[in-house]
Amino acid sequence: MMDTFSLAVDLIERTSSTTRVQAIVQLSLAPVFLLAAIGAMLNVMNARLTWLIDRIEFVERRTEKGLAGREAEELPALRQRQHYAQLAVSLSTAAALVICAIVALLFISAFIRPQIGTAVATAWIGTMVFLFGALTLFLMETRLATASARDRRKRSRQILERSGEGSEEPDA
Repeated sequence: MMDTFSLAVDLIERTSSTTRVQAIVQLSLAPVFLLAAIGAMLNVMNARLTWLIDRIEFVERRTEKGLAGREAEELPALRQRQHYAQLAVSLSTAAALVICAIVALLFISAFIRPQIGTAVATAWIGTMVFLFGALTLFLMETRLATASARDRRKRSRQILERSGEGSEEPDA
């Protein structure tokens, strides 16, 4: 019982320093600003992903009714864009979660004896890896989006050929 009491007193003594808490808040500002930036990126990426899902569903409905025409030829490229956008959102979300863990680790590290700076640095590197991947996928998705309709249809044919689905269809 006495160990629990002394542990509680020790923790209160270490956390009572206003200066220490202020320093940690200052250290956590950079990760929090990055978290805000990731949130803004997620907003843009989710808007694009929602548009892609709506567009795919629209083209699929028109295809089922026999009204799609050449629009249906772009479905594989649209699905690839959707895949890239979904992965970008997932990686951005993972980066945001790691940033939250970093902020928590910064506060915890000030009040415990074991040094966890290596864990914070490793988590920060992990965040950058996730962001690099997310931004690369976002770049790939936007490059596909800005291609001409003819280039998108060509890309769709290439996707179908690689997957083996387009082997029976004549080249258009």
